[in-house]
Amino acid sequence: MLKDLIIIGGGPAGITAAVYAARKMMDFAVISPDIGGQAAWSGDIENYTGYQFIAGPDLAQKFREHLNQYKFELLEGISVTKVDKGSSGFKVLTDDGKEYSAKTLIIASGKRPRTLNVTGEDVYKNHGVTYCATCDAPLFSGKDVAVIGGGNSALDAVLQLIKIAPKIYLINIADQLTGDPVMREKVAGSPKVEILNKTKVVEIYGDKFVKGIKVEQAGRSRSIPVEGVFVEAGLKPNSEFINFVEKNELDEIIVDCASGTSVPGLFAAGDVTSVPEKQIIIAAGEGAKAALGAFRYLATHAS
Repeated sequence: MLKDLIIIGGGPAGITAAVYAARKMMDFAVISPDIGGQAAWSGDIENYTGYQFIAGPDLAQKFREHLNQYKFELLEGISVTKVDKGSSGFKVLTDDGKEYSAKTLIIASGKRPRTLNVTGEDVYKNHGVTYCATCDAPLFSGKDVAVIGGGNSALDAVLQLIKIAPKIYLINIADQLTGDPVMREKVAGSPKVEILNKTKVVEIYGDKFVKGIKVEQAGRSRSIPVEGVFVEAGLKPNSEFINFVEKNELDEIIVDCASGTSVPGLFAAGDVTSVPEKQIIIAAGEGAKAALGAFRYLATHAS
């Protein structure tokens, strides 16, 4: 069955697009492995308008409750593997072997954590190596841990871990931390945190579980005993399933001020796009623009 619209992604951009599409009475579907996206991984959120403070999982639940007010097809727990152009619009293939068609498309698939690509990372994944502090931090209560990265996601992880871990090593390959000043101040002010700038992780070691990491700093090697490694080394856009739209050097989908792409009828929103400042509230706004753009496209083009 040919839909008016398919939205790929269930983060802030995709959910907001769905709310606007529902209010425009569009016949649409949302395809996403989860609801909440990266927002659900966040710890304490203090800059989303309307909430002076809300935890990431709680905000994701609010998103779901809002979605539940509308009738549309939600394909949750499913990932998109390929997007093609069809005779009537777009064809979307999913990892369960099914195919869906729509006249317009919004890609709001977000980003995923980058890996370190060092010895031991794959071996100890889910055995001490994790990519989500919000999900896994409680598992490391009372244990020394390392956080890899220097941006907001790394600082957020440290701030969550300060509450439960006796010692946190913040390993940053750059000269200095790049996250928000307020977060940097909080991290630097904790006696539990040791910040190691200009430092590179070269190995993660252990037996059945992580026992430590090896790092290089100023040409010298050092072993640091930890039982948990939180990789917060940046994010990669989930855009590999489409190859006929214009992207930048970071593989982000290039969009204009109306969330339009280089392909008519195809819109994109949120962290998968070239829009600067990856923030929840910005992603939500871009999702609204994308849905309105899709509605306008359908109204001005022959079906």
